[in-house]
Amino acid sequence: MSRVPPERRRLPLSLRRRPVPWERQRATWPDARPAVIAQALKRAQGRPSGNWYVVGASSGLRDDRPLARTVAGQEVVVWRGADGRPVGGPGICPHLGAPLQDSPVRRGTLVCHWHGLALDGTPCAGWAPLPVHDDGVLLWVRLDEVGGEAPLAGPVVARRPERARALTAVHVGAGMCDVEDIVANRLDPWHGAWFHPYSFVDLRVVGSPDGSGSDRDDAFTVDVSFKVAGRLVVPVRAVFTAPEPRTVVMHITEGEGAGSVVETHATPLGPDELGRPRTAVIEAVMASSDRPGFAVARRAAPLLRPLVRSAAGRLWRDDLAYAERRWRLRSTGRFPG
Repeated sequence: MSRVPPERRRLPLSLRRRPVPWERQRATWPDARPAVIAQALKRAQGRPSGNWYVVGASSGLRDDRPLARTVAGQEVVVWRGADGRPVGGPGICPHLGAPLQDSPVRRGTLVCHWHGLALDGTPCAGWAPLPVHDDGVLLWVRLDEVGGEAPLAGPVVARRPERARALTAVHVGAGMCDVEDIVANRLDPWHGAWFHPYSFVDLRVVGSPDGSGSDRDDAFTVDVSFKVAGRLVVPVRAVFTAPEPRTVVMHITEGEGAGSVVETHATPLGPDELGRPRTAVIEAVMASSDRPGFAVARRAAPLLRPLVRSAAGRLWRDDLAYAERRWRLRSTGRFPG
């Protein structure tokens, strides 16, 4: 990775001098030890979540419709109350079981389209609200019966760039796998340049967890270049951590966009009709930069967000395919290790 001071760089791009063909890059399998990944996964699973689950993007919550999600088989709806703050609760009408996800919101009240039961976010006719949190980028709901942990007042949210100075985008996908298959995928940074050569090159893992479990030492540190076009790349240093069981966070600590964050959240949806697990991947990109020109990028956010979501979607089409394979191998006792 280039160590040229940022103030001496006119452009964030670098030119690769000697591009290495994909098949001749350094093999990473000796370093990507299954035990290291498995231990990091186990430590993540042991951290408290307070029973909070990501249900979607804050920007996806409209004034006239609720946002619906099934979490571990439980239907949940979230909408904006009369004061603009999100409220939510079970997605099944307590009267005769109508799906509240199909009901409209009128002046902050969710009105069941089956018989008109009006819900303003307070207990009503057997319906009881659930704790909801809007962190400005993502919406969370607390499900104590599902999580089974000691509840926390709010979700475990990693350090982020200042929202007013960041460009944010959220990608949502789903696959036939468990939460652990998503998290394990993100705790394996060694696969990046091999599995995603269209996005990453010159990847080196320069630090991995020492097993202590502390925030300082339980991290994967990676030097990698994001591929732009041809030999043009953006070299950065990124640090991956798992602050809670269903989240992996990548912080850009050096290089262009230092302070930027990519959060990957895995939310269990419940089994499909054949009893196979389904899990949602909700990935939030929060990009920031000290460059004066980044203000222009923020103003162009409506145009850039679809591009960011598309890039994340391409990566997760590949990674979800592997996560699904990992689940199939695990479920049949054929997963190595």
